[in-house]
Parts: sequence; structure tokens; C-alpha cells
Amino acid sequence: MPKLLKTLFTGLLCLLVLTGWGFKKDSPDKQRAQIDQATQQVLSDLYMKAPGAKELLDSSAGYAVFSSLGINVLLLSTASGKGVAHYKDSGDKVYMKMYSAGAGVGLGVKDFRLVFTFQSRKNLEEFVEEGWTAGAQADAAAKYDDEGDAAALAIDVSPGVKLFQLTESGLALQATIQGTKYLKDEELN
Repeated sequence: MPKLLKTLFTGLLCLLVLTGWGFKKDSPDKQRAQIDQATQQVLSDLYMKAPGAKELLDSSAGYAVFSSLGINVLLLSTASGKGVAHYKDSGDKVYMKMYSAGAGVGLGVKDFRLVFTFQSRKNLEEFVEEGWTAGAQADAAAKYDDEGDAAALAIDVSPGVKLFQLTESGLALQATIQGTKYLKDEELN
């Protein structure tokens, strides 16, 4: 029994660290600036790894970029992050946050960045306004195409929505976003 309690305590501690509970937060202006800076870096990294991604984003109605950190401790898996959704037609930005929780065997920390592209404004508005929960229907694997087409490196998460996942090791050719909630960050908007 003590081993189980130790495992649960460790998982709870990881969750608290990921969500920032009990820690002093930067001002909203500083947080927005950090998210904007991270977004530019993520897009730059994406364009280096998949040059065709720029064309896909340029032809989209909008996109959203998130930087996230995930921790897996024995049977508990958690992740959290922040990001911003961009409306291409108006230039508006909506700051968002994401949380993920799940179960799975493992141990480790994963830094990952996500770039969603939305073919229509309706897709983007649903993502931003309704809050979006990724579930089993969003599980997919990207297949490498001999041509290196950016669309072939992206995952179709729903009709009109594609996802690129970058990790420290580069562009992930397989990704899962199951059990993840995306919603507006009321403190930053």
C-alpha cells in the first residue's frame, strides 16, 4: 500500500507542477508576449522541418499553435500548455490553454508543440468558441510521402482540420491527442 500512495503522490505533484498551481504567474501582457514569441519559433521550426507547411498555413482560414509539456509517471499521464489561435482574415488572436490527462504505463517528460490548420473559419470558430476535446476520433498517424508534401506529414484530426506535432527530435510522424481539452484562456483575452 505505501508504494501505491507514493506513486499517487508523485502523480499529483506532477499535475500540480504542470498546471502551475501555487506558483506566481507572470502578468497577462508578459504571458501573451511569451506565447507570441513561442509561436513564431514553433512556426519557424515547422517550416524548416516541413517547408510545404507554410503554403498550407497561408491557404488556411486560420491556425493555432500550442507549446506543451507532458509527464508520464508509472500509470498517470498529464500534460498542459498554452497557445494562440490566429484568424487570418481579421488578424485577431485568441489565447488558449490545453490540458490532458490519461492513463498509461511509462515514465518520462515530453516537450511538444502542436500546430493546427483550419480550412474554414467555421472549423476555427468551433475550436475557439466551443472549447474542443480531442478524443478517439482524433487518433491518427501521418504517413511519410516520398514527395515530402506537408499535407502528408500532417494528421487529419477532423474534416478541415490538420495537425502537425513537433518534438525535440523534429517532426513527429505519429501523434495522438486523445484526452486533451483546448479552451480559451479567460485571463489572457
